[in-house]
Amino acid sequence: MITTLPGARIRRAVTVGLTTGAMLTAGAVVAAPAQAVTAPTVYAKGAYVSDGSGRTLYVKGADYRRPTGSTTKIMTAKVVLSQPNLNLNTLVTVRREVSDYMVAEGYPSSARLIVGDKLTVRQLLYGLMLPSGCDAAMVLADKFGTGTTVAARTKNFIGKMNTMAASLGMTNTHFDSFDGLSNGSNYSTPRDLTKLARSAMAGYTFRSIVKTRTYTAKTITSSGTTRTMAPWNNTNPLLGSYSGATGVKTGSGPSSGYSLAFSATRDGKTVYGVILNSTNATTRKSDATKLLNYGFARQA
Repeated sequence: MITTLPGARIRRAVTVGLTTGAMLTAGAVVAAPAQAVTAPTVYAKGAYVSDGSGRTLYVKGADYRRPTGSTTKIMTAKVVLSQPNLNLNTLVTVRREVSDYMVAEGYPSSARLIVGDKLTVRQLLYGLMLPSGCDAAMVLADKFGTGTTVAARTKNFIGKMNTMAASLGMTNTHFDSFDGLSNGSNYSTPRDLTKLARSAMAGYTFRSIVKTRTYTAKTITSSGTTRTMAPWNNTNPLLGSYSGATGVKTGSGPSSGYSLAFSATRDGKTVYGVILNSTNATTRKSDATKLLNYGFARQA
């Protein structure tokens, strides 16, 4: 057995100390390792975060299929804004079938549209995205679908939504409605919906709409007079409360829980993300805030 004498240990320590001192004297800088950013705990069952280029920053059940609720309306708006030769000032009349649909569905979230009124496509997009109007969603689906009846046109429009999803590489997504009021096969994942949000936010009109906190529409009534609607307030809780928040869309429902597609930009850096099935509105906001903070910290 070889035994190291205490004196030898002392001499070695002195040698190391002298070597280190020589390095420092020569001007070498020894950088401490960067402190890792701790991933937050979120209560949503599914979450995904990326930077502006699409690089993954956070995952939690990111590819598990869940009901989407009104985050579906991001795709509704995307399909409308992708129509060729779109004129945002085109007037569209609210049909009786829209009112019948809202009654049949038990008065879901609404832009409070009135049968016979005429609104522009632009106004309808605000009514779709700010107060999450299912009535506005149906008017747009009827306008931009193809067919001889309202039912045929809205069904055709939903087909366009699924075609768009496929073109964006949303492989775990299927839409069965234009507003998120599902018939049982409306689903997506946090990763897929973040792809959709990034794509939609690349468009100026969409980006301008979803960052608007309040919008007041003036419609033309069936008698030709002007009606000033009650203001539409954006349901996104991050706007005005989180510095740099730019969008995107809330969702909620018995099967979908509380969801949110969110985005923010600070100092030239952007974070996109989606949470699905959080427990309540307060926790949804807290989850999104923590994920945004984490996303920016990962890019620091």
